[in-house]
This record gives sequence, C-alpha cells and structure tokens, in this order.
Amino acid sequence: MSAKFPVAAVGAWLLVAVYYFYQYALRSAPSVMMPQLTSAFGVDALGVSTIVGMFYYGYSPFSLVAGSSLDRFGAKRVIPIGAAVVGIGAMLFATGNVTLANVGRFLQGAGGAFALIGAVYLITKNFPASVAASLIGVTQMFGMAGGSAGQFLVGPMIKGGLSWDRFWIYTGCVGLVISAVLLILLPKETPKPAGGASGGFATLMTSLGRVFRNPQSILCGLISGLLFIPTTILAMTWGVRFVQEARGREFDAAVMLAATVPLGWMIGCPLLGFISDRLGRRKPVILAGALMLTGVLAWVLFGDASVFRGPAVGILMGIASGAAMLPYSVIKEVNPPELSGTATGVVNFLNFTLSALLGPVFGSRLMGMPKGDINLALAHYQAGFKPLLYGTLLALILTLFLRETGPAPKKTSS
Repeated sequence: MSAKFPVAAVGAWLLVAVYYFYQYALRSAPSVMMPQLTSAFGVDALGVSTIVGMFYYGYSPFSLVAGSSLDRFGAKRVIPIGAAVVGIGAMLFATGNVTLANVGRFLQGAGGAFALIGAVYLITKNFPASVAASLIGVTQMFGMAGGSAGQFLVGPMIKGGLSWDRFWIYTGCVGLVISAVLLILLPKETPKPAGGASGGFATLMTSLGRVFRNPQSILCGLISGLLFIPTTILAMTWGVRFVQEARGREFDAAVMLAATVPLGWMIGCPLLGFISDRLGRRKPVILAGALMLTGVLAWVLFGDASVFRGPAVGILMGIASGAAMLPYSVIKEVNPPELSGTATGVVNFLNFTLSALLGPVFGSRLMGMPKGDINLALAHYQAGFKPLLYGTLLALILTLFLRETGPAPKKTSS
C-alpha cells in the first residue's frame, strides 16, 4: 500500500513543493543585498531589517487563513492565489519606495504561507501516515534548497551586476507563472459546505478554536519555533554579518558559511523524517535534534575560530534544526484528520510568530555593537545570541511533555 502512490498526487505535491522553493528563495534573498537595499530605501541597516522582517508579519497570520481555507475550499481554489500574491509582493518590493516595499514584503509572506501548508495538506489527503514525516521533510528540503539558492545563486548575480530591483521584478513574474501553472494542473476538489448561516468565517473560527484549545498544538508550535529560530535569526538574517564582523572572514566566505545551514536542512529534514517514520516514533528524534542543535550553537558562539574554516558547522546546524519539522507531523496526529490544514496552519503560525517577534529584539540588542575590535564584536554577538541556547534547551524540556503519536508505541511502548 505504501509503495504505490497515485501519479497525480505525486505531481500535485511536487508542483507545490516547487512553489515552496520559490518563496523561500525570495525570503532569504535580501540577506545578500543589504548594502544595495540600504542605499535604495534611504534607511540604515536596522531599517532594512525591519522592512525585510515584514515577511513574517504576513506569513504568521496568513498561516491560519491558509490552513482553514484549504480545509474549506481545497488546494486548487486556494494555492494558486498564494503564489500570485507572492509575485505581486516581489514587484512592489522592487519599487524602492519604503511604504510599497513594506506592503510588498508583507504580501510575500502572506502568499508564501500557502506553500508549505498546501504541500502538507496534499500529503495528508493523498499519502499514508507511515510516510507523512518523510514527505514533509522532503518538502522542507525543497524550501531550504530555495533558501540556499537565495544566497548561493543570488549573491553572485548581484555581485555580477544584476541590479537589485531587476531581480525582484523578474522573480515577481516567475511567481505569476507559477500561479498559472498551479491553477491549470492542480486537481479539482469539492468544497466542503460551510455549516450554519454565518458561513465560512464561522467555520474558520470553529476549526481554529478546536486546534488552539488542544494543549498539544501549542507545544508543537513552541517546540518547532524554538528549534527553527536559530537558523532564521542567527544564520539567515545575521549570519553573513556575524561571520564577517565577529570572525573576520571575507564576504564570499561569510555567504558560503551562512548558506550551508539551508544545505543542512536539505539533509536533515528528510533524514529525520525518514528516521521518525522508520522508528514509528516522533519524540526521540525531536529530542536528539534539540540536543544536537544546542551543542552546535554552543560550538558556533563559543568555539575556536577554526570552527569556520569549512562548511561543516553550518551543515550540522541545519541537520539538527531539521527536527523542527517533526511537530508538523505530530500536530496533525493529535487533532482530527478533517482539520489537518488548520492544524498545519496553527503550527506554522506559532513557529513564525516567534521569528516575527524575536527578530527585532535580537536586532536591537546587536545594533549597539562596538566597531573596530574583533574581540569586542565577538563578545557582543555571544551575549546577544546566548538566549538562542536557552531556547533550544527549553524545546528539549517541552518535548518531554509531547504526546507520542507515531504508530510504534502501540506495539512497543515501554
């Protein structure tokens, strides 16, 4: 049964995975054009960081909208709209106007929320639970490949002369093309009737209420977020600057080292999902990932400078942080199956709300960093990022209270 998957189902999932690759590339691309954006928008580094961070203010709340609308209307009527919104947001970002750039970045996040949640929705509807964690991990591999491309490929493009605004115009057009392809090729579904006179809004609120009232849902979101923010905040937002200013490395090396974290995700997400499916257990794999991530973070912040001579540390961080995707399987398994889209939206909302709230906090902590002394800069970064270590330790503790939802405990519980 698990060996045979319908071709149409695989094709639909792959299409949405490509959309996830695209939106993740746009999510990470600003990190390699910060000087150009600072000049174009006429703001300082913190101002650019605030504009770029608007992505998460769109992504987090629209995760809830995406999940509930998928449960209500199905993939074909919802996911193409998300891709089109991302494309429009990219074009607005290209204007160089601060207000329109904020709106555009918000739209990129709002539309981008439909990618991962849409892929998980299709996995839940079309594939057996015994491969769910593996396929969710592979989906995240597509996303992190996009995150890596947003640095590895976009960095050389900008350095080679491609203007930052042309990049965003071109990628906006790509989003509209992806939307059209999704609209044509995604299979049709029969929309579920809205219960009651108040229609879809009441259905949405009822579904969200059922998922949010489940304490296990909150645990899933917190654990996922605490394991994810070391990559979004340290590696993908501040990684290039950290390696240059605190470790004294050149720009190319800094981009390479920061971009290896998504490469680690590309390995870790499907690998840890596969291990979890093979074991039939979720908690031991999450615990192992959290423990490994804590060790790697301590190594990055307090280890010898030789840590940064190769890509190993970034890859290990990404592999360990891949455990953040397993709560996406758990939350579907602790909630009713008809709420799978809503449950995925809730865990995505909680996950990225942490990034949206904590990103500016870390930015304000770091902007007072003294200049011109590598040792002082390193000490400042160490103090600024130390709370990330406390967060991974908290994720470790919270996982102990998570319900084991894998199939194996019924047979092998001890």
